[in-house]
Amino acid sequence: MKVSHLYIAQVKRKCGIIERENYNKAKAEDVKVPKCPPQKEAAIREALEYYHMI
Repeated sequence: MKVSHLYIAQVKRKCGIIERENYNKAKAEDVKVPKCPPQKEAAIREALEYYHMI
């Protein structure tokens, strides 16, 4: 399963894990950001629990 860094960051944010500011943020205000699919979110949560991050 391929998981993007964006999806991992979204799940971490939902779990309350603070991340640093992104250095290459988009300049435009109306940037469309894809949402993490539920099956990938479950897999990411499982991995974070395995590594004792949540």
